[in-house]
Amino acid sequence: EAVPAVSASVRCDRGAHASSTVALGAGARRGGRLVALSTAAAGDASSFGDDADENSVSVDATGKANSLAGAVWKFVRPHTIRGTILGTTAIVTKCLLNNPELFNVSLIPRAALGLVALLCGNGYIVGINQIYDVDIDKVNKPFLPVAAGELTVPLAWAACATFAALGASIVLTNFGPLISKLYCFGLFLGTIYSIPPFRLKQNPVAAFAIIATVRGFLLNFGVHHATTAALGLPFKWSPPILFITCFVTLFAVVISITKDLADIEGDKKFNIDTFATKLGVKGVSYLGSGLLLANYVAAVAAALVNKGWFNQPLMIGAHVLFSVFLIAKTKALETEGFTKTAVQRYYQNIWYLFYSEYLILPFI
Repeated sequence: EAVPAVSASVRCDRGAHASSTVALGAGARRGGRLVALSTAAAGDASSFGDDADENSVSVDATGKANSLAGAVWKFVRPHTIRGTILGTTAIVTKCLLNNPELFNVSLIPRAALGLVALLCGNGYIVGINQIYDVDIDKVNKPFLPVAAGELTVPLAWAACATFAALGASIVLTNFGPLISKLYCFGLFLGTIYSIPPFRLKQNPVAAFAIIATVRGFLLNFGVHHATTAALGLPFKWSPPILFITCFVTLFAVVISITKDLADIEGDKKFNIDTFATKLGVKGVSYLGSGLLLANYVAAVAAALVNKGWFNQPLMIGAHVLFSVFLIAKTKALETEGFTKTAVQRYYQNIWYLFYSEYLILPFI
């Protein structure tokens, strides 16, 4: 699946920060029809089966689109849209909570334009991935609109062209050179991830590097930079923003490898190398959980070592709870034998943890 995230930037901290950025992060996010591993072969990437409940726990919109608008909504992959909007909103909110006196209603139209540009970039990146992955998606996630025939390839191209042109024009006319370069760089990374002859999604290391860059660094740095500029503050990293940028970059690596758990059947058929096709569902699930647990341990350690940087009770308490949730869900996956529904539910819970990190950001 393609990993997307286009981010309009905003961030500010009371004694430092300035500049405004719409950062585009994208990448294609695999979600879709889960072909499951049989209980007996939980560690083998090729043992998939059927499960009647697979769509009920999908991160994607799996219902049939009854209109063009419904097809386009599925086309932009709503779960990635939510992640991008939540991340941007959290960073802006953090900035405004630290500098409430700098808020002005005149900033709202510009912020709205930045959000539109962000959503356009997001739509372009996940859309271009679906166009070039249509045959693979017919195996892995046949409910996606292009694979399902709900959106024709010409209309998909028209949507992607519109998203890219509108998003780029908004950024170029309303934001500075740095923001524009970051936005276009995000579009570029999203493009070479999916299209031939580059098709970097076929290389697992290049794929997770792109996803981590756009979802981790570009999104958070961009939003931070854009907001501080809009508020007239000098650019400067604050501990919470530096933390979330590093944290989400590693989290994006986890997403980039666990998203492929849903796509092993089609990836193997079309010779797409991923960590999941090489290590199997069981191995990648444990690897993803291990990396994320290490991320939470580092967050707790950062709060303990630097007491004045964070809201220590919240920073420690929340990440301990997230760790317990992660361990419980990984254990549930194991107990259920790595079935199709269990694996899909596990990936859904990874996204819930991702959303939760941004929910606490304004208050840490």
